[in-house]
Amino acid sequence: MQELSKSKRIRSIIAASSGNLVEWFDFYIYAFTAVYFAKQFSSSDDATIQQISAFGIFALGFLMRPIGSWLFGSLADKIGRKSSMVISVVLMAIGSFMIAAIPSKDSIGDLAVLLLLLARLIQGLSVGGEYGIAATYLSELATEGKRGFYSSFQYVTLIGGQLLAVASISVMLLFFTEQEMREYAWRILFVLGGVLALGSLFIRAIMSESAKELHKHEDRGTLKALFSTSWRQFLLVLGITAGGSLAFYTITTYTKTFMINTAGIDSSLSNNIMLVALFILMILQPIFGALGDKLGHRNFLLIFAILALLFIYPLFMALKIASNPYYAFLAILALFVILSFYTSVAGIFKAKLFPEHIRALGTGFGYAIPNAIFGGSAPWVALQFKKNGFENGFFIYIALMMFVVLIVSIVLPKKGELE
Repeated sequence: MQELSKSKRIRSIIAASSGNLVEWFDFYIYAFTAVYFAKQFSSSDDATIQQISAFGIFALGFLMRPIGSWLFGSLADKIGRKSSMVISVVLMAIGSFMIAAIPSKDSIGDLAVLLLLLARLIQGLSVGGEYGIAATYLSELATEGKRGFYSSFQYVTLIGGQLLAVASISVMLLFFTEQEMREYAWRILFVLGGVLALGSLFIRAIMSESAKELHKHEDRGTLKALFSTSWRQFLLVLGITAGGSLAFYTITTYTKTFMINTAGIDSSLSNNIMLVALFILMILQPIFGALGDKLGHRNFLLIFAILALLFIYPLFMALKIASNPYYAFLAILALFVILSFYTSVAGIFKAKLFPEHIRALGTGFGYAIPNAIFGGSAPWVALQFKKNGFENGFFIYIALMMFVVLIVSIVLPKKGELE
């Protein structure tokens, strides 16, 4: 394959990132609307129990990620990154439209819960494939010395999807009351997500293929090839992603629930705080990505592990007793700065460990397994600790996982396949 021109490279990166943004918007709108629709899919009158049920389904959706990463990662390594990305976004649209149309439990009983779970499993399958392909695609398009900067746009759009999800709720609250949001208005956001997902197909049509020599490997995209040549690299990705995903979903997703349930901050105000903070987090990604190119991606992971180990717990405790929203915002902003040391280089450090013919599979599969176990379960596990009167135990759990990230970061190789 011929070397891409600068204009085609930039155009392809924008196209891939745009589709990635839409997929993550669709996926995260569930987390941020759960406080509104949880009652419609639960028999309990207790708000905490309702949210545990909703986030339990959120966590189960993550269990499809390993399957999605294997399926789409293998496909991307066999037929190319572009085609696999197009298929994954179609599945996301189907899942969003399903959630928008599912009747409440009062109408159809337990079937409502089963249909909600099915829709989330479809979305989990889709986004499980999306992460590994996007990380691989952006790393392959990036030039030497700028891989952290270019790859950081995966998390720009991933966080941008969260940002749009939060912003869309803020906009909805301008037109609908809290009661209307709980009754029916939340469904509008899932319809919007499905429409945007289908629209992103046109954007991805302009992408160029990034893989150059897939056809030279008959075993490309197979688990046999992955585990026979790169099992050590695979284990390293598992170790860092376990703690990284836990920190990511705790800080970006559970924080809002923590503000409402524990800090006693109004849901509308907490939504606005997260809106501003997520925007700053998104802006930080390319800045930290460029710094990571200069200071070293491995060094960034070490910094993240140390800061997260030392400061996540005290910052959440500061958030718990914040006397006004400005103090709460500063605590969240500090958490986001710590997280940026991970998110800005997460995609590139994983992708560069693997050779091209198993890169999408290794990157995606190595990410999806710990992400499903530790990331998707974070809000649910946190609520379980709270329910049992030991909320601080959740932060001890986080500290232990950050220690694992620190150890694995120390043994990471300094160079990888992309060099």
